[in-house]
Amino acid sequence: MRIPLLALAVSAFGIGTSEFIIMGLLPNLADSFHVSIPKAGMLVTGYALSVTVGAPIVAIATARMERKAALLLLMGIFTLGNLSCALAPTYGLLMLARVVTALCHGAFFGTGSIVAVNLVPKKQRAQAIALMFSGLTLANVLGVPAGTALGQAFGWRSAFWSIVPIGVIAALTILWLVPKQPKGSSELIHEFRILRKPQVLLVLAMSTLCSASLFCVFTYVAPTLETVTKVSPHVVTIVLLLFGLGITVGNLLGGWLSDWKQMPSIIGLMVVLIGLLAALYFVEPYAIPSMAGILLWGLAQFAAGSPLQSRIVEQAHAAPNLASTLNQGAFNFGNATGASLGGLLLTAGYGYRALPWASAVVTLVALVLAVISHKLDHRELRDVQTTEVLA
Repeated sequence: MRIPLLALAVSAFGIGTSEFIIMGLLPNLADSFHVSIPKAGMLVTGYALSVTVGAPIVAIATARMERKAALLLLMGIFTLGNLSCALAPTYGLLMLARVVTALCHGAFFGTGSIVAVNLVPKKQRAQAIALMFSGLTLANVLGVPAGTALGQAFGWRSAFWSIVPIGVIAALTILWLVPKQPKGSSELIHEFRILRKPQVLLVLAMSTLCSASLFCVFTYVAPTLETVTKVSPHVVTIVLLLFGLGITVGNLLGGWLSDWKQMPSIIGLMVVLIGLLAALYFVEPYAIPSMAGILLWGLAQFAAGSPLQSRIVEQAHAAPNLASTLNQGAFNFGNATGASLGGLLLTAGYGYRALPWASAVVTLVALVLAVISHKLDHRELRDVQTTEVLA
C-alpha cells in the first residue's frame, strides 16, 4: 500500500512548493510590484487565511463525494490557481490567485490524511501520514530552491509556470495509483460537535502556535539572510535547500516518534525548538553557523508536525475527516498569524533579529498547552482504569 501513499506525496510536493515558494521570492515580488517586504509578506498571510477559512467550507462541499474524486477536484483547483498566479498582472490579482489556490490546500491534506490512514495497519498510521507529508517537506528540498533559482534567473512568474505541470502530474498519479475510496460522511456539518472536546481544541491550538512560530521567522528568511547574514541570493537558495533537508528528516522522525511515544515526543521537541530559536538569534550574523542553525531548526519544527496531525485523528476519531481538515486550517492560521507577527515587528522597527525571540515565546505557549494535554491524557487513562475496576 506504499504506492498510493507515494501518489499522495506527489500532490503534497506540488502544494508545498506552491505554498513555500513565496518566501524565496519575497524580495523579487516586492521589487516587481513596488511594495514593501512586509506587504509582500501579506501574500503568505492571504494564502494561509484562505486555507483556514476555506478548508472547512470546501470539506463540507465535498463531503458526499467519493474521496478519490474529491482529491482530483482539489488538484484541479490547485493547478488552475497556480496558472492564474503566473499570469497575474497586479499585486491584487496575484493575491486573489493565491487565495483561490489555497482553497484546495486544507481539504486536500484533510481528506488525504484519512485516505492514508485507511491504507495501513493502525500501528503505522502516523508513519503513513508522515510519508504523505514527506512530499510537503521534499518540496522544500527540491521544489522551493529550484523554483527560487528559476525565479531569480528568469523572473518570479517562471516559478509559478513550473508548478502547473506538477499539478497535472499529481492529478494523474492519483487517478492511476490511488484505489477507489468510500464516500465521506454526508453528515459532516454535524461533526463540528467534536470541538466541544478539550483535547481536540488543545491539538488545534498547539498546531496553530507551532506554525506561527515557524512562519514568524521563515516568511522573512530571504531578506534576513541578505541583510543580516550578508549572503548573496544564490546562497539563499542553498540555505532553503538545507532547510528542506532538515524538515524532511524531521517529518519522518516525527512520524516514528509519534508511533512510539506521542505526547512526550511533542513536549521534548518543543523544548529543543525553544533552544534552537534562541541560538538562531546569536548565529544569524555568521554564514556557516546560521546555515547550520536553520537546518536544525527546520528539523525540530517539522518533527512535531506528524505527531500533531496523527493526534487530531485519534482524539477526534468520531469525526476524522473534519478534524484532520480543521487541523490543516489551524496550521495555516498559524502561518497567517506568524507572518503577520513578523511583519508587525518589522514595521515597528524591531528588525529581523527580533523574529527568533518572538517565535521562541510563541513556542513556549505551545509547550505549556502540550503539558496540559499530556496531564489530561493521564487523567483520562486513570478514569478508564477506575471504571474498569468498578465494573
